[in-house]
Amino acid sequence: MAEEIDLFKTPTEPSFFVGQVQSEIFNSPDSFFKVLIVSVEESNFDWHEPEITVTGSLGDLSDDRTYRFEGKIVEHPRYGQQFQVTSYHVNQPTSKEGLIEFLSGKQFEGIGKKTAEKIVTELGTDAIDKIVADPHVLDKLKLRKVVKTALIDNLRANQGMDQIIIGLNNLGFGANLSSAIFDKYGDETLHIINENPYKLAVEIDGISFKRADQVAQRLAIPADDPRRIDAAIVQTLDDLTMETGDTYTTTRPLLQQTIQLLAEGSGGHVSTDVVTTRIVELEKNQGICYADKKVYPTALYNAEWQIADHLHRLLTVEPDTLSEKTVEKAVEKIADRSGITYDEIQKEAIKTALNSKVMLLTGGPGTGKTTIINGIVASYAEVHDISLEVDEYKEKAFPVLLAAPTGRAAKRMSEATDLPASTIHRLLGLNGREMPTDLNERDLQGSLLIIDEMSMVDTLLFKTLIQAVPTSMHVVLVGDKDQLPSVGPGQVFHDLLEFAELPKVELTNIHRQSADSTIIPLAHAIKKGELPADLTNKLPDRSFISCHANQVPNVIQQIIDLSKKRDYSADDIQILAPMYRGQAGIDRLNELAQQAYNPPTSDKQEVEFRGQIYRVGDKVLQLVNVPEKNIFNGDIGRITAIESSKTAGKRNETITVDYDDNEVSYSRMEWNQLRLAYCISIHKAQGSQFKMVLLPVVQQFSRMLQRNLLYTAITRAAEKLVLVGEPYAVAMSIKNKGTNRNTSLIDRLTKVWARHSDLTISLEQTTESLSTKDNKSSTAALSSAENVTSQPELLSPENHQYILTADLINANTIDPLIGMENISLQSFHQTK
Repeated sequence: MAEEIDLFKTPTEPSFFVGQVQSEIFNSPDSFFKVLIVSVEESNFDWHEPEITVTGSLGDLSDDRTYRFEGKIVEHPRYGQQFQVTSYHVNQPTSKEGLIEFLSGKQFEGIGKKTAEKIVTELGTDAIDKIVADPHVLDKLKLRKVVKTALIDNLRANQGMDQIIIGLNNLGFGANLSSAIFDKYGDETLHIINENPYKLAVEIDGISFKRADQVAQRLAIPADDPRRIDAAIVQTLDDLTMETGDTYTTTRPLLQQTIQLLAEGSGGHVSTDVVTTRIVELEKNQGICYADKKVYPTALYNAEWQIADHLHRLLTVEPDTLSEKTVEKAVEKIADRSGITYDEIQKEAIKTALNSKVMLLTGGPGTGKTTIINGIVASYAEVHDISLEVDEYKEKAFPVLLAAPTGRAAKRMSEATDLPASTIHRLLGLNGREMPTDLNERDLQGSLLIIDEMSMVDTLLFKTLIQAVPTSMHVVLVGDKDQLPSVGPGQVFHDLLEFAELPKVELTNIHRQSADSTIIPLAHAIKKGELPADLTNKLPDRSFISCHANQVPNVIQQIIDLSKKRDYSADDIQILAPMYRGQAGIDRLNELAQQAYNPPTSDKQEVEFRGQIYRVGDKVLQLVNVPEKNIFNGDIGRITAIESSKTAGKRNETITVDYDDNEVSYSRMEWNQLRLAYCISIHKAQGSQFKMVLLPVVQQFSRMLQRNLLYTAITRAAEKLVLVGEPYAVAMSIKNKGTNRNTSLIDRLTKVWARHSDLTISLEQTTESLSTKDNKSSTAALSSAENVTSQPELLSPENHQYILTADLINANTIDPLIGMENISLQSFHQTK
């Protein structure tokens, strides 16, 4: 490990002054930034006023203590000269003698002059700063524990946070990031950063590997330090899986991009051999997983095995046996009650759901997925004599759980079924900000679980969901297999549908289609890879306006102006686009639509944040899950208030957003959770439907143009669809089917099923053999067999020659590593 350095010294003495805080002008509620008025008692620069304005990242300063502030004079265009602080501390002795006298004073109980001399001799005249920044510097002095604790507590009570803030300032962190880092690590902040600054990139949102690399360079960590290389490998592996959606990569791109990342960083180039060695070491220490020439992030490797294990767990328990007559009668009764005539495939779907512990339901738009969800719920309640009256379950769990990946999808599900539905995160008690290793489940309570919009569910979330399902619960997974896959790594729904052992039904007949509707047939044609002859025709519910990318804003403007005259509001119209940049991109179209729908006025409050204007009345999109506020990624709301106030001398700024009568207030530090929603990405629109969709499709989006993207966008339109752009860009999208993601879930499912199948065969043969032995031998053999069944990993499907028999057991010839020749440590995965 690199030697810890002093975070507080600078090469030359900066400007400084000594004084006391007189008043506080501004105190950010979301960071350490403050503006203070401070008296000037002593300074090393020309200043003839009794007070000076001080700005910077500062802790809670007491007005009855004298501080030394270091920094520089700056000229503010509006407020004149100010002192910008880079470092500060309580004014304390600076000489060796004065410091010894200070530490041996009454306030430091148990520290006499000899101990004080020992501390100052070892740590120097800046001993206090060093102790406060990192108490571990006292370890080598071997002080009595009670003395050491008292010293640290006393010093930190006075200036602990101050010194941490100074250290973070010196490392180049601003007020907001300093606050986030301190919130995560507390008093151990500087010690943790000194130990491994690359933890910042992994654990602090907003800090990249390159930023952590800059900190490491300040701490003199060499370019080939294992901590640096390991962090670059893990960062690259995570980047590759997030960029591609794959759950693994191979060694070549991992090696190449890791070396490139290291070369771009401030630490400099590292040789291929060194990086290769660290990849091997990381695999040994389970920092990453390597199997079958594939490299996985550990969390994704484990998740695919766990999904397979838990699905097998659920499917090996037989559901309550329901006779065909009972099921048929229930379905007919529900059909009569609802006035719906189910076709044969729809009936099969309901029956399969009732008689299977896990069932997959897929189908395109208009094929009746929502109708079948209702049919499954009602039929399940009928055959199990369950009431669907929510009020009857005040003291116990409601028997039917409905959930979807986004808040809007959950709301649609609830409206369609007239039953409560939630996001998957809320169902599991997750806040959406956990690290992959923190995704721990809580057991679900209920009898039937239905998850809609399954194509949006990624590997890690589905792992967390499926392991929370008790063995007694029925599970129905619903989605459209032709839509976009999840934003996160994996293609769970696609892979589950490809696995033959899982019960599944695909709805193919189109039911939701009025005589003049053309949007649903268009979507189904695109799904089949067909370019409709009437694509550019003007039809009652859709049209195509041909133009180039630089003409898109003008066309969108005209459509908005015309639609407003026909009483279409911003809530009725949703612009969708694949990319953020460019004339036809999300950012440009948001600016245009904001001006059209919600222009500035003298009486309308507005604020600027990171180059974006937000004003009262704006349509905004929530970007992250915050279950404690009942808001989720993909929710769309409207700004109802922007307020600025002062409380106890502190200035507070808030934006209030209304999400369907759920008003949520955002402090300035939380504004990064929002963006304008007049135009949103197609991924963000999944799970939602809109009255009218405006969809620009241009060659500029070429790298994003794929069939499932276009299909997903078109199926968001409930009543009207306007395509804007270049017909050949649409043709390109339809032609480009795209490639499936690289995942191992199907392989894991196959191996888990084969493993348990081999185990069953082995036990059947063992039982048959046992019947010819005496009772004593039988008991011993059965005990051994049961021990093997409790460890299914010991029987590898690739090793069929290992058949457990009573003769082998009695002869003591069983190899304790039976079937484990090709199994690495990473092959052992948790089962519930």
